This record gives sequence, structure tokens and C-alpha cells, in this order.
Amino acid sequence: MQTRTAFLAIALAAVLCGAAQAGRGQDSGANQTPEKQVAAYRVDFSVNELDDGKKINARRYSMNLTDDEPNKELRIGTKVPVEAEQGKFQYIDVGTSIFCHLSGRPNSLSLQVKAEISNFALPDQGARGGGQPLIRQMSISGGTLVTSDKPVIIGSVDDPNSKHQFQLEVTVTKLR
Repeated sequence: MQTRTAFLAIALAAVLCGAAQAGRGQDSGANQTPEKQVAAYRVDFSVNELDDGKKINARRYSMNLTDDEPNKELRIGTKVPVEAEQGKFQYIDVGTSIFCHLSGRPNSLSLQVKAEISNFALPDQGARGGGQPLIRQMSISGGTLVTSDKPVIIGSVDDPNSKHQFQLEVTVTKLR
């Protein structure tokens, strides 16, 4: 009986010492700096085509960013062979490429964007003969401060072949 009581006393002492050690381990963790919270954002792009101020077309693109990985690039397109010299071809990219960099704090976000958009000209827009494609291209690059959930126009360009205008609109939404 005494052996059993001694064993229970030792077991109880061990449990109490372990609890005291665990409590001290938690206290020392309170003095450590907390791990930085990562903020996540969705960036929505809209390339709007306007005719005399009226929106007639829009292309939409989205990407997700975090403040620990603030640079992203989106590419959609086709590689087109173009004969540079007799029998020698080069490939050019035709399509959409958007580069985005987001920085700052949730209350003061800065956005840098570069968008390059190219496509084939329609036959009535002065395409050359000889089988070489005529490619239209526009590039909009800029930076601005953004407010979450509020769209902002990064830039706009006029189409030299028509009364159309193209706008690059961006909306940043905080995810968490």
C-alpha cells in the first residue's frame, strides 16, 4: 500500500512539474514577435473599348496577389511566324500581357501596371499584301494609389483608325 501511495505521489509530482514547464514555455512565446499576417488581394482588369464614349466591348482578366508575392504577370496569346528574310522566320507574340506590382499597406495601396495588347488588323484597316500580317498594338503603363473595391482608370488610348478609345480599368479587392 505504501509503495502504491509513493508511486501515486511521484506520478502526481511529475504531472505537476510537466504542467509548470508547459506554462513557462507559453509565457516565453508571448515575448516573441508575432508572425506577420499575409494580406491577399484579387486584382481585376478590364480593357474597355468605347465608341464615342459608349462602351461597346470589354475584356476581363484577374489575378491574385499577396503582399509577400506582390509581382504577377498574365499572358494570353499566340506566337505568329513572320518571314524576316527569304526562308527565315521569327516568331512574334500577339495577344495580351499584363504585369502588376502591388505594394503598401491595406489603407494605402500603390499599384503599378503595364499592359500590352496586340491583335491582327482587319482587312479594311490597311493590311499589307504578301502574306505578312499587319498587327495593331497598344501599351498602357502607369501607377496610382488604389482603394479596395473602387475601380480606377490606369490609362486610355485612342485608336488612330477609328473613333474608338481603349481604357485600362483596375479594381483591387482585399481577400483576407
